[in-house]
Amino acid sequence: MNTRTSALDTLVFGVDVQSGDVRGDAPSYAVVAFDGENVDRDVVSHRKLRRLIEREEPALVATDNMYELAPDKDALVHFLSELPDGTRLVQVTGAERPEPLSRVASRHGVPYDKKPMAEAEAAARLAAGNVGHEVSAFADTTEIKVSRGRSTGKGGWSEDRYTRRIHGAVRKRAREIESELDGAGLDYERDATEKYGGLSNAVFTVEARPEDIPVSNRRSGDVRVEVERVRRDGIEFEPLAKRRDHVLVGIDPGTTTAVAITDLDGNVLDVLSTRTADTAAVIEWIIERGRPIVVAADVEPMPETVEKIRRSFDAAGWEPTSDLPIDEKQHRTREHDYDNDHERDAMAAALYAFDDHEDQFDRIVEKIPPNVDRGEVTARVVAGEDTVETALADLLEDDDSEEETTEHTPRELTAEEKRIKQLESQVERLEAHVEELDDTVAEKDDRIEELEQELSEARREERREARERRTVTRLERENERLERELDERETEIEQLEGKLDRLKQLWKLDHSNFSDVSEKKAGLAPVKPIAKFTKGAIESAHESFGLATDDVIYLRDASGAGRSTAERLAEVDPEVVLIGRGGLSDVADEILFDREIPVGPADDVTIQEVDELAVARESEIEAVIDDWEDRAEQRRKERKADQLDQLISEHRADREYDSSGARAE
Repeated sequence: MNTRTSALDTLVFGVDVQSGDVRGDAPSYAVVAFDGENVDRDVVSHRKLRRLIEREEPALVATDNMYELAPDKDALVHFLSELPDGTRLVQVTGAERPEPLSRVASRHGVPYDKKPMAEAEAAARLAAGNVGHEVSAFADTTEIKVSRGRSTGKGGWSEDRYTRRIHGAVRKRAREIESELDGAGLDYERDATEKYGGLSNAVFTVEARPEDIPVSNRRSGDVRVEVERVRRDGIEFEPLAKRRDHVLVGIDPGTTTAVAITDLDGNVLDVLSTRTADTAAVIEWIIERGRPIVVAADVEPMPETVEKIRRSFDAAGWEPTSDLPIDEKQHRTREHDYDNDHERDAMAAALYAFDDHEDQFDRIVEKIPPNVDRGEVTARVVAGEDTVETALADLLEDDDSEEETTEHTPRELTAEEKRIKQLESQVERLEAHVEELDDTVAEKDDRIEELEQELSEARREERREARERRTVTRLERENERLERELDERETEIEQLEGKLDRLKQLWKLDHSNFSDVSEKKAGLAPVKPIAKFTKGAIESAHESFGLATDDVIYLRDASGAGRSTAERLAEVDPEVVLIGRGGLSDVADEILFDREIPVGPADDVTIQEVDELAVARESEIEAVIDDWEDRAEQRRKERKADQLDQLISEHRADREYDSSGARAE
């Protein structure tokens, strides 16, 4: 419970809806800033109200209805989360069941009017006088989350070192925060996740509010720190100040003694259950929380312990006509929290006592003037058995002695003295009227200056918002451009990573100790497949896994190749070309033969596919090459024989031509 005794040394905002509705049209708010002496008034939008609270950081933001600031519970929680650390939202009309603001203002002697600005001022003055309940959606517990500030990546030769660096930075920052919390003397629990090289994250649960913790939100490089208050299950209300007002007390005695305290409006203020405290300790606990008017029990007759406590406070007693049934006690306390049956029974006794006296309390409130303490009158009537009139007479009795007066007979004024007195009175009235007119002119001048300042501020705000809109538009376009570039880079990276993976596989296949092939399959050679005997397929294979001298090339479909395609393949200078479906064209066969590139059927070789690559037994490849060498030698001999026959034929033709020419001459 808050023990603050005064708000007059701080700034308090009173807020009330001026026009519109937070659930529909954009509302405007009457705002009153009150520091105990000075009062400033303004009308602002919801957005400007939030900026004003953020800039001024008032101690309290007071309203008669918290749902004038937010349309629903979730929006209210969001509003509370955005308040500055030192700012509290106060509902001055009560907790779950608020009273009319007019009644609360009247009870505490605060001026009230139905106009929004007057209601905002009344709320500010009431909160400054510690009237109302703090609205809270967060516990006095804070979570500090330390985590990685960036991803550890998808891989690469330096991934381990990079990951170790990030996790090491998280662990270092977690140790620094732990040292800062220890230095501040704060209680906390630490939960961390160990990862390679350090920590991937650490969560500190601290028993304190964010403003009391020497750690703030931060993101720098490898580490991100987030500070968040722990949210409660619902909205809770706490009295704004701990005051010794008149209260009703319910007591359940026994091995475990339970005590419950309510105010004169039936709101449960506090509950206690103890197995160790004696009667004196219980009485002291009650004294710290209020002055009992009624002490109640849930059974009949009133137990001796309860009667003893009642007599110590000279309070009225209350007991039921018969013991309260358990189901009725459960029903009456259903809207309140308690830890055990003893607290429930004490709370039920206090609430039933309030129910029995509620009409009497209301009648008392109707009869007392605003400047009289309601609790004092109620105590005199209920516990002292006075009438309201008698209690009021005692409280309003004037203790000041009457001043002695001396009688004398005034002297008769002359006509001249009467005229002088008349003129002086007239001058005094005229001077007072002139002062009033001067004040009116000054007020109007101040108002004109205020309006001019508001107009200037509105124009500056409009220009600033226009600049912000232009900046946002430009940044959005720049962001879209960067996102497109990022997508392109990611696509390129994926392609290069795929190519790198394929090159790694090829490198493994090109070395005798690659790990993807077991020892029993030693003696294998890499084979690079090409889908078709076309330039496009050759280039695609070259881009995917590279084509180099002495490679074993496997043409899945060898048909249809022309001269330029065959020459492109010959430029690679492979060790052998294995032919799959189809047959080589004569042109391609001739070019490969002329370049002395072995060609053989793929069916003669056992080829095993490995992703986009393949392997084959070196012995079978060598057999294909040897077979081609035999066929090539035979083909060379046949070609030489054909060339020799052609030369002989040409020689004979020349001789016959010479002979016929000679005969012709």
